[in-house]
Amino acid sequence: MTLEIRNVTKSFRGKHAVDRVSLRLEGPCICGLLGRNGAGKTTLMNLISGKTIPTEGEIFLDGEPVRENDRALEKIFSMGEVNYFPLGMKVCEVFTNLGRIYPNFDRDYAEQLSKKFELDTLQKNDKLSTGYATILKLVAALSSGAEVLLLDEPVLGLDANCRDLFYRELMENYAEHPRLILFSTHLIEEAAKLIERAVIIRAGQVLLDESIDTLLGCAYSVSGPAGAADAYAEGKEILGADSLGGLKTVYLRGTPEKPFPAGLELGQMSLQKLFIELTNH
Repeated sequence: MTLEIRNVTKSFRGKHAVDRVSLRLEGPCICGLLGRNGAGKTTLMNLISGKTIPTEGEIFLDGEPVRENDRALEKIFSMGEVNYFPLGMKVCEVFTNLGRIYPNFDRDYAEQLSKKFELDTLQKNDKLSTGYATILKLVAALSSGAEVLLLDEPVLGLDANCRDLFYRELMENYAEHPRLILFSTHLIEEAAKLIERAVIIRAGQVLLDESIDTLLGCAYSVSGPAGAADAYAEGKEILGADSLGGLKTVYLRGTPEKPFPAGLELGQMSLQKLFIELTNH
């Protein structure tokens, strides 16, 4: 499964929400789409799912254009903040409707997930709380059988227990049915253990696209007396720094010197900290 985005731009009133983005995503893979508010994450997902038409460029799924192509679009399930299910429809009726749209929709699995999440399938979808409305969309996504899942802020409104259950179900589902999953979230620390590849966007453009192992393997921190930390960082690619009294931590891209200088502490950067420093520039 290959999703290819070729030089795509989407403009609203003369402003580029997505600006000349080109990406090639190959499944199976769980890819994290990371960016600050307004970076263009939701717009990019809407472009991939065909909900929005690009101003320029084209998107292909396995070589077929996605635009106005039902055969390609039925392979993509997009889950976001907006509820696209008809209002007043019971949860069980939503499942029936999805079975007509997605040929590989697994009704039995949807019922099993509903029980695990304590989702009342006889409840009308517009009467669900924010958390259960999110659960309905998650159950629909995981049961869809689609080859590409677009999950835009999928744990919005969920408590810690439900988020943990979703993460476990997602990994089990992915292990049994490998596919391409594009996952956007602000809870980066929670999602870091799931993500295999990170695409970071800023102001509608791709800032970085790398595997998690490569990304985290080329970033580190150096802590110690401010003068020693600054001397070590001189001439290197500095991402950012934190100071407290006479102590300083400098965040760097690259690989540490060998042997590492005495008097300084070498540390690893988390995905969230690396994201913050990269997008603060």
